[in-house]
Amino acid sequence: MTKLQSLSSFVIFIFLFLFSSGLVFSQQNREMEEAYQRAEQMLSWNLSGKVFNSSVNPEQIDEDHFWYVLNTRSGNEYFLVNVPDQNKEHAFDHQRLAEAINDSAVSETDPKNLALRNLSFHDQLRSVQFEKEQKIWECSLVHYECEILESVQNPPSHSVVSPDGKKAVYISEYNLWVQNLETGDQTQLTTDGEKNYGYGTDNHGWRRSDRPILKWSPDSRKIATFRQDDRDVGKMTLWRTRVGRPEADIWPYALPGDSIVTKLERVVIDVTEPSVTFLEMDRDHHRSSNCCGLIRDGYWTDIEWSRDSSTLGFVSTSRDYKNVNLRMADPETGNVTEIYHEHDEIFFESNLTSRGIPNWRILHDTDEFIWFTRKSNWGHLYLHNLETGELKNQITDGDWNVIDILHIDKENREIFFTGVGREEGRDPYFIHLYRVNFDGSGLTLLTPEDANHSVTLSKDAAWFVDTFSTYESAPETVLRDRDGNLLMELDEADIEDLLETGWQKPKPITVKARDGETDLYGIMLLPSDFDENKQYPIINSIYPGPQSGSLGSRSFSAVQRGQAHALAELGFVVVAIDAFGSGPMRSRDFHTYYSGDMADNGLPDQIAGMEQLAEQYSFIDLDRAGIYGHSGGGFATAAAMFQYPEFFKVGVSSAGNHDNRGYTYYWGEKFQGLLERDEFSDNYENQAVQNMAGNLEGKLLISYGTMDTNVHPSMTLLVIDELIRQNKDFDLIVMPNRGHGYANEPYHVRRTWDYFVKHLVGETPPFEYQFNR
Repeated sequence: MTKLQSLSSFVIFIFLFLFSSGLVFSQQNREMEEAYQRAEQMLSWNLSGKVFNSSVNPEQIDEDHFWYVLNTRSGNEYFLVNVPDQNKEHAFDHQRLAEAINDSAVSETDPKNLALRNLSFHDQLRSVQFEKEQKIWECSLVHYECEILESVQNPPSHSVVSPDGKKAVYISEYNLWVQNLETGDQTQLTTDGEKNYGYGTDNHGWRRSDRPILKWSPDSRKIATFRQDDRDVGKMTLWRTRVGRPEADIWPYALPGDSIVTKLERVVIDVTEPSVTFLEMDRDHHRSSNCCGLIRDGYWTDIEWSRDSSTLGFVSTSRDYKNVNLRMADPETGNVTEIYHEHDEIFFESNLTSRGIPNWRILHDTDEFIWFTRKSNWGHLYLHNLETGELKNQITDGDWNVIDILHIDKENREIFFTGVGREEGRDPYFIHLYRVNFDGSGLTLLTPEDANHSVTLSKDAAWFVDTFSTYESAPETVLRDRDGNLLMELDEADIEDLLETGWQKPKPITVKARDGETDLYGIMLLPSDFDENKQYPIINSIYPGPQSGSLGSRSFSAVQRGQAHALAELGFVVVAIDAFGSGPMRSRDFHTYYSGDMADNGLPDQIAGMEQLAEQYSFIDLDRAGIYGHSGGGFATAAAMFQYPEFFKVGVSSAGNHDNRGYTYYWGEKFQGLLERDEFSDNYENQAVQNMAGNLEGKLLISYGTMDTNVHPSMTLLVIDELIRQNKDFDLIVMPNRGHGYANEPYHVRRTWDYFVKHLVGETPPFEYQFNR
């Protein structure tokens, strides 16, 4: 063969190689593009509206009737239920009511979406009243004729309306005012409020609003609130990006170890004849007896009025969360009486759900109070003497937890409550409804199905609506009597459209914790084109808590945390596991497992669980393990990449509280402890992720929002600075003018996908893939 022939053959070989490689590359690109398209269909906004008949929120009319709106295939339909007759029917003729409304309405009303605000039934169910177009309407359900009664009297913005609906309290220039909603008259209630020392102030540091924090008395004559002293509390600063000079946002934000922190001066204000009574006690810390913050359902928590508005009960919690005091106050004189004190060596919890209503109740008529504590390692109810504080008897006990007190039948001395972990052989996170007598006898399970239950009781607990489901079974809603007996089936969710998208049901998993003994629970998500003969990278979707875990509710949901279904569609096994320390739904020991060492984040348990899954399922490639999370999950992701570089190869960490010395003292001082310094260090050094940054070996994508008032960007910048100092490669996304909740923005979701596809799968993601949103 001549040199020319050899050269020609070589050129042809190279051409054919490049051509075939191009075909392969083109095929891979098409396959990945298709995977992105499938994944896009699994994003939360695309799955919205794919489940029907799933949302039943009953509104009681009288002791025998309730109504609810159901998201049916035909639109939002209103239903009326007659409990004694066990009958369900449409609450009215939707078409005729829409036509009657349209006779007087400015805009057209769709019978499939009537959108009736503040609906109420009257005249023995023969008429309805509702709000529409800023008017109050009344419509006959006999003749289907409507009239406009009056204009809606909107309360001032950011105000709190009284129980009788006639007054609203709001903040103006650091003082409280009340507006008469019938006359429009406005009256100033306080006069000595000033900047950072105002009344009813809602500034937790990590969250703020202009709505006052207070609790109305049942007779609508008084409010319980406080004057908040932030005057010398250290400030946080953020810079809003804009053309020209950036704009500063500066506000009080207490940090662990600060010598001066927020204090509350408790007051009672008479709004009918304005006067302010300060309670005779030391200033309280800005604390509640369970996580997180002072507000529950829009109102001040850990405080309750007696039914006759003559007495005020409340709980004060120490700065370190270890000491709680139940107290009672005379709202007229300000005199305070100490009722009961409890100390917990780690931290106290009065409810085991994040932002749950504290489980203590004062029974004024019988001089008793119900108390919740984990002093036995499990969360239970106890009955105490109100005069002496002494224990009368334990109400519930065992290796399980009470979750929420829902109703107290004082006449029959019974408590209706939800609980977890009592039923053998079931997911210990499944919530069930129970009834028990004050003396601890007669404990009865009222929701028998092996599922997670969400219940709404009638005002007297004579009946209740129960919606139950699991990760794999769609919601069913039934009506039961007070003994849990089934009265009638109401609705069953329709998930046909959801399944048609290719959506895959999460697979529940159980693994052992790091100790090799404790069961941990989680889910595993697989792609819709799953092939058990292939090998898949595994990604951990993490949220360590400690106030909750990676999974959250055990009820059926089309969407899991972190858009996990969508991520799985790209060819990943995605797992979420509730590890040690992640949420208080298990025992106290489980919840506080790594108290004082927050960087633990349950990561040894996550690794142990993933290793066990890889042993059980041959399709999992443990050599390609990734992890991602937001907020606490961002903290855990960075900690995982730095502490276990041999295991986790790729991570996406967003908005992480990487060093809790820079996060709210609400958080660190509960879960890490009070900051204690010596001449060399402090007890927060072990949780500071930047101290571990030099261990990075894998691929890490970090992001933060420049206006994150919850988790300040400074904590992420500490990590970035140390990575630079250590000469480590990493990737960064800065989200200008975003607060804490940017994780589901399309750009951030797409970049997360790209990162895992490129570095775990080893393929090239579609260039700047655009979501159709």
